[in-house]
Amino acid sequence: MTTMQSLKDVTTAAFEASEDFARSLDAIDDLAPHRAEFAIPRTTHGPNAGRDAIYLCGNSLGLMPQRARALIEQELNDWSSLAVEGHLAATRPWYSYHELFRDSGARLVGALPGEVVMMNSLTVNLHLLMVSFFAPAGKRTKLLIEESAFPSDTYAAKSHLATRGLDWREHLLFARPRAGEHTLRTEDVIALIEQHSDEMALVMLGGVHFLTGQAHNIAAITAAAHRVGAVAGWDLAHAAGNIELALHDWNVDFACWCSYKYLNAGPGAVAGAFVHERHGQNLSIPRFAGWWGNDPATRFQMQLIPDFVPRAGADGWQISNPPIMALAPLKASIDLFDAVGMKRLRAKSRVLTGYLHWLLREMAPSAGVWEVITPHDPEARGCQLSILVHDRPHERFETLREHGVMCDFREPNVIRVAPTPSYNTFVDVFRFAQIMSSLAG
Repeated sequence: MTTMQSLKDVTTAAFEASEDFARSLDAIDDLAPHRAEFAIPRTTHGPNAGRDAIYLCGNSLGLMPQRARALIEQELNDWSSLAVEGHLAATRPWYSYHELFRDSGARLVGALPGEVVMMNSLTVNLHLLMVSFFAPAGKRTKLLIEESAFPSDTYAAKSHLATRGLDWREHLLFARPRAGEHTLRTEDVIALIEQHSDEMALVMLGGVHFLTGQAHNIAAITAAAHRVGAVAGWDLAHAAGNIELALHDWNVDFACWCSYKYLNAGPGAVAGAFVHERHGQNLSIPRFAGWWGNDPATRFQMQLIPDFVPRAGADGWQISNPPIMALAPLKASIDLFDAVGMKRLRAKSRVLTGYLHWLLREMAPSAGVWEVITPHDPEARGCQLSILVHDRPHERFETLREHGVMCDFREPNVIRVAPTPSYNTFVDVFRFAQIMSSLAG
């Protein structure tokens, strides 16, 4: 076994298909102690009963940070003892609670302070931002999404066209993979944008595709949209907390993401939104207005017919005051991300997911039974590998569950697995590959 001092020393050529080797990688993983910050579910049945589950479902619901319980209890205690005075006197005052994420939320996605706000849910944020940034006029009425976009994004796109009196069959463009391929090519997306250069109003794609796990070249596609005079917006549901982002430097116009997947903030967690500084400072941009997006200096001056004066930055797109009990677990999670940093998490992720990909080829050859449809290039994917199963997909998925694997299934035949660097181990992925090898027949 090759001697390695850190995961930086690990290359594909050094990989070995043994649990001892997996343990050696865990031994040099400086993020390994981070696993103790999370509640790991245990299996209750099957041959691995009583063990920690092999939890590979962070792309769907992240594990609970241990500290989340204490933060929620603190808010309950403050509510109990302070009542209304908690708005200003709570341990973390409720009135300004959302501002706790001003800096840490920006660092998470490569933004400037003030460009990010945590609010609402992903699709609500998507609607609010499309109100401002999808402005069809004249010939420029086209909205570009992926043909296989997450359904909620497609619903949002169609509804915004409909409310503007536009038929989606004419004005909604779809980016499609080439025949026989599962993922998009960046050059094809750019060519489609250029083909409709004088008609394109908004390009709105997923940063990481929910089904295939493909990570798009956000910078290149954003630049292509801008070259033809279009706006570029991104759904980062599977990208935030998964890959390194530089939204400000990439000149992204707007983006939004959920916080219950890789961000581990709990089911239905408060989502996030990004608005680039150049737009956030433009207070004349139309938007749906609500009192919490108003300038705090006049927020409580409730005259008879008040004028809405938006606060500068992403905060100006807020509608209502934030739900404190829901923000508490988000703080527990974002604090962990901020302490470690996306650069370190991503460095481990490249090796962890790379090892799983290698193991699936070495230990569980598909023999036509399945194929990994996620790009092989580590820079074109995040944590997730999507396995397209050609034979008895539901049966094979159920067998994984019986062996203590927690992953997910997307109809009709895709098993998604996502080794998450915050809490997954190299032994986790080795044991998963072992189980997969037993299903190859």
